[in-house]
Amino acid sequence: MTTDPRTASDPADSAPRARAGTIGFGLAVAAVVLIAFSLRPGATVLGPVLAELSASLGIDGSVAGILTALPGLLFGLVGFVAVSLGRRAGLSLTVALSLVIVVLGLLLRPLAPSIWVFVPLTALALAGMAVGNVLVPAWIKRHGGPSTVALMTLYSMFLTVGGSAGSGLAAPLAEAAGSTVAGPADGWRWSLGFWGLAAVVPLVLWLVVARRTGHDFPGTPPQAQPDRPLRSSPTAVFLMVLFGMQSMNAYVQFGWLPQMYRDAGLEPTLAGGLLSVVAALGVIGGLVMPTVIDRSRSLAPWMIGFGAMTVAGWTGMLLAPAEAGLLWAVLLGLGGFAFPTAIALIPARSRSPHVTARLSGFVQPYGYLVAAIGPLAVGLIHAATGSWTLVLILLACSGVLMALAGLRVSGRVFVDDEIAARQ
Repeated sequence: MTTDPRTASDPADSAPRARAGTIGFGLAVAAVVLIAFSLRPGATVLGPVLAELSASLGIDGSVAGILTALPGLLFGLVGFVAVSLGRRAGLSLTVALSLVIVVLGLLLRPLAPSIWVFVPLTALALAGMAVGNVLVPAWIKRHGGPSTVALMTLYSMFLTVGGSAGSGLAAPLAEAAGSTVAGPADGWRWSLGFWGLAAVVPLVLWLVVARRTGHDFPGTPPQAQPDRPLRSSPTAVFLMVLFGMQSMNAYVQFGWLPQMYRDAGLEPTLAGGLLSVVAALGVIGGLVMPTVIDRSRSLAPWMIGFGAMTVAGWTGMLLAPAEAGLLWAVLLGLGGFAFPTAIALIPARSRSPHVTARLSGFVQPYGYLVAAIGPLAVGLIHAATGSWTLVLILLACSGVLMALAGLRVSGRVFVDDEIAARQ
Protein backbone atom coordinates (compact mmCIF):
# COMPACT_ATOMS: atom_id res chain seq x y z
CA MET A 1 0.00 0.00 0.00
CA THR A 2 1.38 3.43 -1.01
CA THR A 3 1.15 6.67 0.87
CA ASP A 4 -0.52 9.68 -0.73
CA PRO A 5 2.25 12.28 -1.01
CA ARG A 6 -0.25 15.04 -0.34
CA THR A 7 -0.91 13.71 3.15
CA ALA A 8 2.45 12.22 4.05
CA SER A 9 3.51 13.43 7.47
CA ASP A 10 6.74 14.94 8.61
CA PRO A 11 8.61 12.54 10.90
CA ALA A 12 9.65 15.46 12.99
CA ASP A 13 6.06 16.20 13.87
CA SER A 14 6.24 13.52 16.51
CA ALA A 15 8.72 15.60 18.51
CA PRO A 16 7.35 16.57 21.91
CA ARG A 17 7.76 20.27 21.29
CA ALA A 18 5.61 20.08 18.15
CA ARG A 19 2.80 18.11 19.77
CA ALA A 20 -0.27 20.32 19.99
CA GLY A 21 -3.59 20.15 21.73
CA THR A 22 -6.56 19.16 19.63
CA ILE A 23 -9.25 21.54 18.48
CA GLY A 24 -12.59 20.61 17.01
CA PHE A 25 -13.51 21.11 13.37
CA GLY A 26 -16.03 23.81 14.25
CA LEU A 27 -13.48 25.86 16.17
CA ALA A 28 -10.95 25.41 13.37
CA VAL A 29 -13.47 26.64 10.79
CA ALA A 30 -14.41 29.68 12.87
CA ALA A 31 -10.75 30.52 13.50
CA VAL A 32 -9.81 30.26 9.81
CA VAL A 33 -12.85 32.18 8.55
CA LEU A 34 -12.48 35.06 11.00
CA ILE A 35 -8.73 35.48 10.61
CA ALA A 36 -9.04 35.35 6.82
CA PHE A 37 -11.78 37.97 6.87
CA SER A 38 -9.57 40.27 8.98
CA LEU A 39 -6.33 40.14 6.95
CA ARG A 40 -7.34 42.38 4.03
CA PRO A 41 -9.84 45.18 4.85
CA GLY A 42 -7.20 47.29 6.58
CA ALA A 43 -5.41 47.49 3.22
CA THR A 44 -8.28 47.47 0.72
CA VAL A 45 -10.32 50.17 2.47
CA LEU A 46 -7.86 52.90 1.48
CA GLY A 47 -8.37 52.95 -2.31
CA PRO A 48 -12.03 54.07 -2.46
CA VAL A 49 -11.42 56.95 -0.01
CA LEU A 50 -7.93 57.84 -1.18
CA ALA A 51 -9.01 61.19 -2.62
CA GLU A 52 -10.73 62.24 0.64
CA LEU A 53 -7.85 60.97 2.75
CA SER A 54 -5.33 62.82 0.57
CA ALA A 55 -7.29 66.06 0.81
CA SER A 56 -7.70 65.77 4.58
CA LEU A 57 -4.05 64.96 5.31
CA GLY A 58 -2.61 67.11 2.53
CA ILE A 59 -0.71 64.50 0.53
CA ASP A 60 0.12 64.45 -3.19
CA GLY A 61 0.17 61.65 -5.76
CA SER A 62 3.70 60.50 -4.93
CA VAL A 63 2.94 60.12 -1.24
CA ALA A 64 -0.35 58.41 -2.11
CA GLY A 65 1.67 55.96 -4.19
CA ILE A 66 3.86 55.18 -1.19
CA LEU A 67 0.75 54.72 0.94
CA THR A 68 -0.76 52.23 -1.51
CA ALA A 69 2.58 50.40 -1.69
CA LEU A 70 2.71 49.90 2.09
CA PRO A 71 0.64 46.66 2.18
CA GLY A 72 2.99 44.81 -0.16
CA LEU A 73 6.10 46.31 1.45
CA LEU A 74 5.09 45.50 5.02
CA PHE A 75 3.69 42.10 4.10
CA GLY A 76 7.06 41.34 2.56
CA LEU A 77 9.45 42.72 5.17
CA VAL A 78 7.58 41.49 8.24
CA GLY A 79 6.79 38.19 6.55
CA PHE A 80 10.50 37.32 6.67
CA VAL A 81 10.43 37.12 10.47
CA ALA A 82 6.99 35.51 10.81
CA VAL A 83 8.27 31.93 10.74
CA SER A 84 10.90 32.71 13.39
CA LEU A 85 8.25 34.27 15.60
CA GLY A 86 6.01 31.26 15.10
CA ARG A 87 8.85 28.90 15.99
CA ARG A 88 9.40 30.71 19.29
CA ALA A 89 5.83 31.18 20.48
CA GLY A 90 3.90 28.59 18.46
CA LEU A 91 1.74 29.19 15.42
CA SER A 92 -1.54 29.86 17.25
CA LEU A 93 -0.20 32.23 19.89
CA THR A 94 1.80 34.19 17.32
CA VAL A 95 -1.30 34.64 15.16
CA ALA A 96 -3.25 35.78 18.23
CA LEU A 97 -0.57 38.32 19.17
CA SER A 98 -0.43 39.58 15.60
CA LEU A 99 -4.15 40.34 15.83
CA VAL A 100 -3.48 42.51 18.88
CA ILE A 101 -1.23 44.65 16.67
CA VAL A 102 -3.84 44.71 13.91
CA VAL A 103 -6.55 45.94 16.27
CA LEU A 104 -4.33 48.66 17.74
CA GLY A 105 -3.20 49.95 14.36
CA LEU A 106 -6.66 49.98 12.79
CA LEU A 107 -8.32 51.66 15.78
CA LEU A 108 -5.68 54.36 16.20
CA ARG A 109 -4.89 55.39 12.63
CA PRO A 110 -8.25 57.16 11.99
CA LEU A 111 -7.30 59.53 14.81
CA ALA A 112 -4.06 60.55 13.08
CA PRO A 113 -3.75 64.34 12.67
CA SER A 114 -1.16 64.08 9.88
CA ILE A 115 0.30 61.70 7.34
CA TRP A 116 3.38 61.33 9.57
CA VAL A 117 1.22 59.66 12.21
CA PHE A 118 -1.14 57.91 9.81
CA VAL A 119 1.62 56.02 7.97
CA PRO A 120 3.29 54.45 11.06
CA LEU A 121 -0.09 53.35 12.45
CA THR A 122 -1.01 51.87 9.07
CA ALA A 123 2.35 50.09 9.02
CA LEU A 124 1.66 48.71 12.51
CA ALA A 125 -1.65 47.20 11.41
CA LEU A 126 -0.15 45.81 8.21
CA ALA A 127 2.72 44.24 10.18
CA GLY A 128 0.21 42.23 12.21
CA MET A 129 -1.58 41.15 9.04
CA ALA A 130 1.75 40.10 7.52
CA VAL A 131 2.37 37.59 10.31
CA GLY A 132 -1.07 36.07 9.79
CA ASN A 133 -0.51 35.88 6.02
CA VAL A 134 2.52 33.65 6.47
CA LEU A 135 1.49 31.51 9.44
CA VAL A 136 -2.16 30.69 8.76
CA PRO A 137 -1.46 28.38 5.76
CA ALA A 138 1.10 26.56 7.92
CA TRP A 139 -1.44 26.41 10.77
CA ILE A 140 -3.98 24.84 8.43
CA LYS A 141 -1.44 22.24 7.27
CA ARG A 142 -0.56 21.53 10.92
CA HIS A 143 -4.11 21.18 12.25
CA GLY A 144 -6.22 20.49 9.16
CA GLY A 145 -5.62 16.76 8.77
CA PRO A 146 -8.22 15.36 6.34
CA SER A 147 -9.95 18.75 6.31
CA THR A 148 -6.92 20.64 5.00
CA VAL A 149 -8.40 21.26 1.53
CA ALA A 150 -11.72 22.39 3.05
CA LEU A 151 -9.97 24.80 5.43
CA MET A 152 -7.75 26.19 2.64
CA THR A 153 -10.89 26.70 0.57
CA LEU A 154 -12.47 28.71 3.37
CA TYR A 155 -9.26 30.64 3.98
CA SER A 156 -8.80 31.59 0.32
CA MET A 157 -12.47 32.49 -0.04
CA PHE A 158 -12.73 34.65 3.06
CA LEU A 159 -9.47 36.46 2.36
CA THR A 160 -11.26 37.74 -0.71
CA VAL A 161 -14.56 38.29 1.12
CA GLY A 162 -12.75 40.52 3.60
CA GLY A 163 -10.93 42.40 0.87
CA SER A 164 -14.17 42.86 -1.06
CA ALA A 165 -16.02 44.06 2.03
CA GLY A 166 -13.30 46.58 2.80
CA SER A 167 -13.31 48.10 -0.67
CA GLY A 168 -17.06 47.87 -1.19
CA LEU A 169 -18.09 49.39 2.14
CA ALA A 170 -15.40 52.08 2.33
CA ALA A 171 -17.16 54.82 0.36
CA PRO A 172 -20.72 54.11 1.67
CA LEU A 173 -19.51 54.05 5.28
CA ALA A 174 -17.57 57.27 4.74
CA GLU A 175 -20.59 58.97 3.19
CA ALA A 176 -22.91 57.75 5.95
CA ALA A 177 -20.53 58.87 8.68
CA GLY A 178 -19.92 62.18 6.94
CA SER A 179 -23.63 63.00 6.93
CA THR A 180 -24.32 61.86 10.51
CA VAL A 181 -21.57 61.62 13.14
CA ALA A 182 -18.81 63.52 11.33
CA GLY A 183 -18.41 66.24 8.75
CA PRO A 184 -18.01 65.31 5.06
CA ALA A 185 -14.24 65.83 5.31
CA ASP A 186 -13.85 63.29 8.11
CA GLY A 187 -16.21 60.51 7.08
CA TRP A 188 -13.24 58.46 5.86
CA ARG A 189 -11.90 58.28 9.42
CA TRP A 190 -15.01 56.48 10.66
CA SER A 191 -14.95 54.19 7.64
CA LEU A 192 -11.39 53.10 8.45
CA GLY A 193 -12.00 52.77 12.19
CA PHE A 194 -14.87 50.33 11.70
CA TRP A 195 -12.44 47.57 10.72
CA GLY A 196 -10.49 47.91 13.95
CA LEU A 197 -13.63 47.07 15.90
CA ALA A 198 -14.37 44.16 13.57
CA ALA A 199 -10.91 42.66 14.20
CA VAL A 200 -11.61 42.34 17.95
CA VAL A 201 -13.79 39.26 17.34
CA PRO A 202 -11.08 37.08 15.72
CA LEU A 203 -8.60 38.29 18.32
CA VAL A 204 -10.71 36.85 21.15
CA LEU A 205 -11.25 33.57 19.28
CA TRP A 206 -7.56 33.09 18.49
CA LEU A 207 -6.64 33.61 22.13
CA VAL A 208 -8.96 30.67 22.87
CA VAL A 209 -7.35 28.64 20.07
CA ALA A 210 -3.85 29.38 21.38
CA ARG A 211 -4.82 28.20 24.84
CA ARG A 212 -6.14 24.94 23.37
CA THR A 213 -3.23 24.17 21.04
CA GLY A 214 -0.21 25.12 23.12
CA HIS A 215 3.13 25.41 21.29
CA ASP A 216 2.14 24.05 17.89
CA PHE A 217 5.02 24.95 15.57
CA PRO A 218 5.94 21.87 13.46
CA GLY A 219 9.03 19.98 14.57
CA THR A 220 12.34 20.55 12.81
CA PRO A 221 13.86 17.92 10.52
CA PRO A 222 16.49 15.49 11.88
CA GLN A 223 20.10 16.67 11.78
CA ALA A 224 20.77 14.24 8.95
CA GLN A 225 18.39 16.36 6.80
CA PRO A 226 19.06 19.99 7.68
CA ASP A 227 16.99 22.79 6.20
CA ARG A 228 18.17 23.75 2.73
CA PRO A 229 17.58 27.12 1.04
CA LEU A 230 14.24 27.18 -0.74
CA ARG A 231 15.80 29.10 -3.60
CA SER A 232 17.21 25.72 -4.67
CA SER A 233 13.65 24.63 -5.47
CA PRO A 234 12.43 25.85 -8.90
CA THR A 235 8.85 25.29 -7.78
CA ALA A 236 9.33 27.55 -4.76
CA VAL A 237 10.95 30.29 -6.86
CA PHE A 238 8.32 30.32 -9.60
CA LEU A 239 5.51 30.07 -7.06
CA MET A 240 6.97 33.20 -5.47
CA VAL A 241 6.96 34.96 -8.87
CA LEU A 242 3.35 33.91 -9.51
CA PHE A 243 2.34 35.13 -6.06
CA GLY A 244 4.24 38.39 -6.55
CA MET A 245 2.78 39.18 -9.97
CA GLN A 246 -0.80 38.51 -8.89
CA SER A 247 -0.37 40.35 -5.58
CA MET A 248 1.07 43.32 -7.43
CA ASN A 249 -2.01 43.40 -9.65
CA ALA A 250 -4.28 43.02 -6.64
CA TYR A 251 -2.74 45.90 -4.69
CA VAL A 252 -2.72 48.16 -7.71
CA GLN A 253 -6.42 47.37 -8.06
CA PHE A 254 -7.10 47.97 -4.36
CA GLY A 255 -5.13 51.22 -4.32
CA TRP A 256 -5.65 52.76 -7.75
CA LEU A 257 -8.47 51.12 -9.73
CA PRO A 258 -11.21 53.22 -8.06
CA GLN A 259 -9.25 56.37 -8.88
CA MET A 260 -8.86 55.22 -12.49
CA TYR A 261 -12.62 54.85 -12.72
CA ARG A 262 -13.19 58.21 -11.03
CA ASP A 263 -10.80 59.93 -13.44
CA ALA A 264 -12.84 58.38 -16.27
CA GLY A 265 -15.93 60.15 -14.94
CA LEU A 266 -17.59 57.61 -12.64
CA GLU A 267 -19.01 58.49 -9.23
CA PRO A 268 -16.97 57.43 -6.13
CA THR A 269 -19.57 54.91 -4.96
CA LEU A 270 -19.78 53.30 -8.40
CA ALA A 271 -15.97 53.22 -8.67
CA GLY A 272 -15.75 51.47 -5.30
CA GLY A 273 -18.54 49.12 -6.36
CA LEU A 274 -16.63 48.06 -9.47
CA LEU A 275 -13.61 47.28 -7.32
CA SER A 276 -15.93 45.17 -5.19
CA VAL A 277 -16.87 43.23 -8.33
CA VAL A 278 -13.20 42.44 -8.87
CA ALA A 279 -12.79 41.35 -5.27
CA ALA A 280 -16.09 39.47 -5.12
CA LEU A 281 -15.14 37.32 -8.09
CA GLY A 282 -12.11 36.33 -6.06
CA VAL A 283 -14.54 34.76 -3.58
CA ILE A 284 -15.56 32.32 -6.31
CA GLY A 285 -11.89 31.72 -7.05
CA GLY A 286 -11.21 31.01 -3.40
CA LEU A 287 -14.12 28.58 -3.32
CA VAL A 288 -13.17 26.73 -6.49
CA MET A 289 -9.39 26.70 -6.87
CA PRO A 290 -8.25 24.62 -3.83
CA THR A 291 -10.46 21.76 -5.02
CA VAL A 292 -9.29 22.22 -8.62
CA ILE A 293 -5.68 22.03 -7.45
CA ASP A 294 -6.38 18.92 -5.38
CA ARG A 295 -8.01 17.08 -8.31
CA SER A 296 -6.13 18.31 -11.39
CA ARG A 297 -3.01 16.74 -12.81
CA SER A 298 -2.05 20.04 -14.45
CA LEU A 299 -3.15 23.64 -13.95
CA ALA A 300 -1.66 24.87 -17.24
CA PRO A 301 -4.99 25.82 -18.93
CA TRP A 302 -6.03 27.74 -15.83
CA MET A 303 -2.76 29.66 -15.67
CA ILE A 304 -3.00 30.66 -19.33
CA GLY A 305 -6.57 31.80 -18.72
CA PHE A 306 -5.62 33.88 -15.68
CA GLY A 307 -2.94 35.68 -17.68
CA ALA A 308 -5.20 36.28 -20.69
CA MET A 309 -8.00 37.70 -18.53
CA THR A 310 -5.59 40.05 -16.79
CA VAL A 311 -4.16 41.32 -20.09
CA ALA A 312 -7.65 41.82 -21.50
CA GLY A 313 -8.92 43.63 -18.39
CA TRP A 314 -6.10 46.19 -18.28
CA THR A 315 -6.25 46.67 -22.05
CA GLY A 316 -9.96 47.43 -21.74
CA MET A 317 -9.25 49.97 -18.99
CA LEU A 318 -6.88 51.67 -21.43
CA LEU A 319 -9.35 51.79 -24.33
CA ALA A 320 -12.78 52.35 -22.73
CA PRO A 321 -12.66 52.56 -18.93
CA ALA A 322 -16.07 54.16 -18.38
CA GLU A 323 -18.02 52.75 -21.32
CA ALA A 324 -17.46 49.10 -20.35
CA GLY A 325 -16.20 49.43 -16.79
CA LEU A 326 -18.15 46.43 -15.53
CA LEU A 327 -16.71 44.15 -18.23
CA TRP A 328 -13.14 45.12 -17.36
CA ALA A 329 -13.84 44.59 -13.66
CA VAL A 330 -15.16 41.09 -14.43
CA LEU A 331 -12.11 40.21 -16.53
CA LEU A 332 -9.70 41.47 -13.85
CA GLY A 333 -11.66 39.55 -11.24
CA LEU A 334 -11.38 36.33 -13.24
CA GLY A 335 -7.65 36.92 -13.71
CA GLY A 336 -7.52 37.39 -9.95
CA PHE A 337 -8.31 33.68 -9.52
CA ALA A 338 -4.52 33.41 -9.62
CA PHE A 339 -4.34 34.75 -6.06
CA PRO A 340 -6.31 31.99 -4.27
CA THR A 341 -4.50 29.56 -6.56
CA ALA A 342 -1.09 30.76 -5.39
CA ILE A 343 -2.20 30.70 -1.74
CA ALA A 344 -3.60 27.17 -2.04
CA LEU A 345 -0.48 25.94 -3.84
CA ILE A 346 1.66 26.64 -0.74
CA PRO A 347 0.35 23.60 1.17
CA ALA A 348 -0.46 21.70 -2.05
CA ARG A 349 3.15 21.81 -3.31
CA SER A 350 4.66 20.78 0.04
CA ARG A 351 4.26 17.56 2.00
CA SER A 352 5.24 18.29 5.58
CA PRO A 353 3.92 21.10 7.81
CA HIS A 354 7.51 22.18 8.46
CA VAL A 355 8.22 22.69 4.75
CA THR A 356 4.82 24.37 4.35
CA ALA A 357 5.77 26.91 7.02
CA ARG A 358 9.14 27.56 5.36
CA LEU A 359 7.56 27.76 1.90
CA SER A 360 4.96 30.23 3.11
CA GLY A 361 7.76 32.25 4.75
CA PHE A 362 9.59 32.31 1.41
CA VAL A 363 6.83 32.77 -1.16
CA GLN A 364 4.81 35.44 0.60
CA PRO A 365 7.53 37.83 1.88
CA TYR A 366 9.46 37.90 -1.41
CA GLY A 367 6.22 37.92 -3.39
CA TYR A 368 4.84 40.85 -1.45
CA LEU A 369 8.06 42.81 -1.96
CA VAL A 370 7.54 42.32 -5.69
CA ALA A 371 3.92 43.37 -5.18
CA ALA A 372 4.96 46.57 -3.37
CA ILE A 373 6.69 47.84 -6.50
CA GLY A 374 3.41 48.03 -8.40
CA PRO A 375 1.38 50.59 -6.42
CA LEU A 376 4.45 52.75 -5.82
CA ALA A 377 5.39 52.73 -9.51
CA VAL A 378 1.79 53.51 -10.47
CA GLY A 379 1.76 56.57 -8.22
CA LEU A 380 5.11 57.84 -9.49
CA ILE A 381 4.36 57.23 -13.17
CA HIS A 382 0.92 58.79 -12.95
CA ALA A 383 2.27 61.81 -11.07
CA ALA A 384 5.01 62.25 -13.69
CA THR A 385 2.87 61.76 -16.80
CA GLY A 386 -0.57 62.88 -15.64
CA SER A 387 -1.99 59.90 -17.52
CA TRP A 388 -2.87 56.25 -16.94
CA THR A 389 -1.67 55.10 -20.40
CA LEU A 390 1.84 53.87 -19.58
CA VAL A 391 0.62 52.41 -16.28
CA LEU A 392 -2.05 50.32 -18.01
CA ILE A 393 0.34 49.08 -20.72
CA LEU A 394 2.79 47.86 -18.08
CA LEU A 395 0.01 46.21 -16.07
CA ALA A 396 -1.17 44.35 -19.17
CA CYS A 397 2.39 43.05 -19.66
CA SER A 398 2.42 41.78 -16.07
CA GLY A 399 -0.36 39.35 -17.00
CA VAL A 400 2.01 37.64 -19.43
CA LEU A 401 4.69 37.21 -16.76
CA MET A 402 2.10 35.86 -14.34
CA ALA A 403 0.99 33.20 -16.81
CA LEU A 404 4.57 32.12 -17.55
CA ALA A 405 5.38 31.70 -13.86
CA GLY A 406 2.11 29.85 -13.32
CA LEU A 407 2.90 27.35 -16.06
CA ARG A 408 6.08 26.32 -14.21
CA VAL A 409 4.16 25.36 -11.05
CA SER A 410 1.21 23.76 -12.86
CA GLY A 411 2.30 20.13 -12.44
CA ARG A 412 2.29 17.97 -9.31
CA VAL A 413 5.81 18.68 -8.09
CA PHE A 414 6.72 18.93 -4.39
CA VAL A 415 9.19 21.37 -2.92
CA ASP A 416 10.23 18.73 -0.34
CA ASP A 417 11.47 16.48 -3.19
CA GLU A 418 13.34 19.25 -4.99
CA ILE A 419 15.31 20.40 -1.95
CA ALA A 420 16.02 16.77 -0.94
CA ALA A 421 17.37 16.03 -4.42
CA ARG A 422 19.94 18.79 -3.96
CA GLN A 423 21.65 17.24 -0.96
